[in-house]
Amino acid sequence: MASPSTAATPQPAAKPAPPAPILEARSLVKRYPNGDVTAVDNVSLSIKPGEYLSIMGPSGSGKSTLLNLLGGLDTPTSGEVLFQGTPYSSFPSLDQLRATHLGYVFQSFHLLPTLTALENIQVPMFEGPRSAADRQAAAWELLKLVHMEHRARHSPLQLSVGERQRVAIARSLANDPQVLLADEPTGNLDSKNGSEVLDLFDKIHQQHGVTLVVITHGGEVADRAQRLLTYRDGRVVGDERR
Repeated sequence: MASPSTAATPQPAAKPAPPAPILEARSLVKRYPNGDVTAVDNVSLSIKPGEYLSIMGPSGSGKSTLLNLLGGLDTPTSGEVLFQGTPYSSFPSLDQLRATHLGYVFQSFHLLPTLTALENIQVPMFEGPRSAADRQAAAWELLKLVHMEHRARHSPLQLSVGERQRVAIARSLANDPQVLLADEPTGNLDSKNGSEVLDLFDKIHQQHGVTLVVITHGGEVADRAQRLLTYRDGRVVGDERR
């Protein structure tokens, strides 16, 4: 009589490792000694690729300073920021990092008044290898994405505030960034234009897989994010995943 099978018991498949953070802050501090102000007080956090993160807190809490540190626009007093595991201090040029991997949307738009909407979108592309024809074609596609192609030849002064923010969003995507950082992007907009801008962020996140980090002091932005950090007095006091 044959002996029973001695085959090994099947083992459960190993769980895949979680993705490495695309942005990471380690013990980040930003202190302004002249005013004895600590805007960022020992903040550590990690942001996954494709995440939609909102940082919410009252005005003056230091959340914009934190965003500037994450984006390499400011230098920490201590601690470090890493992009895909590499500390910012190890990059030969943060200008190159910002030009190729990070996009920015500012509350005050920062569009160049002497350029048209189409030309403003092309400004970040000047650092890259694209030809003039390629830059213009890419800018047209971005204008279509934000529904502003009919205003391509208008200067910022000829645009409404909502239209300026749409152009600014298109410009932030000019170099196909992996991370989009937005500082109070609806702060200067009425409720209708603000909702339309947030709809654009939803579309960009869902269709393009861009990692979004949005600073806000209002609930509507936070309600759309997958993850909400509550920020107060230079510290993260809450971290909620939706």
